[in-house]
Amino acid sequence: MAVPKRRRSTSKKKKQRTHKQLKAPNISYDEKLGEYRMSHRVSKSGYYNGKKVID
Repeated sequence: MAVPKRRRSTSKKKKQRTHKQLKAPNISYDEKLGEYRMSHRVSKSGYYNGKKVID
């Protein structure tokens, strides 16, 4: 059975967790439609890259 040989110190444990933070979503303002949307996603009205993709 795989068991760690030595106990991980508190500082090593905290250094490991430094990359586990939440990141804010990339929200951009679409001037053509006049609304906010997430980057690389279809807007609520069905536009992507200035073209209508969903009816």
